[in-house]
Amino acid sequence: MPALLPVASRLLLLPRALLSMASGSSPSQPAQASGSSYVPGSVSAAFVSCPNEKVAKEIARAVVEKRLAACVNLIPQITSIYEWKGKIEEDSEVLMMIKTQSSLVPALTEFVRSVHPYEVAEVIALPVEQGNSPYLHWVRQVTESVSDSSTVLP
Repeated sequence: MPALLPVASRLLLLPRALLSMASGSSPSQPAQASGSSYVPGSVSAAFVSCPNEKVAKEIARAVVEKRLAACVNLIPQITSIYEWKGKIEEDSEVLMMIKTQSSLVPALTEFVRSVHPYEVAEVIALPVEQGNSPYLHWVRQVTESVSDSSTVLP
């Protein structure tokens, strides 16, 4: 069991590292959006697991084309262990890290659910509190036309 401790301690840093990657800051030194007009939490990092790279790329390209996201990173070869229908499952998946405006998360979720092959698609989003101000403004700028419209159709 002692051999697992270094791995476990690195896993605890993973959510912080993923969020800092989304915001463009270093996990040890988060960048402040000082002197800027960034509103903390107005950008989110959404996470979607996919069965393979082909599905992940198709969804990623579609959400960027529809301006539901400014950028999508594909993280290959993750292992997911979960309970499904009373049985413990283990699958290799691709994780999508999607940067978008927080106001677009409901439309993003609706679109992903409409095209995702899973019966219950994982779509979770976390607000970005701070980061590289030019990057956060870029995310908002790229997705601005969608957030200004009243409806987003898949």
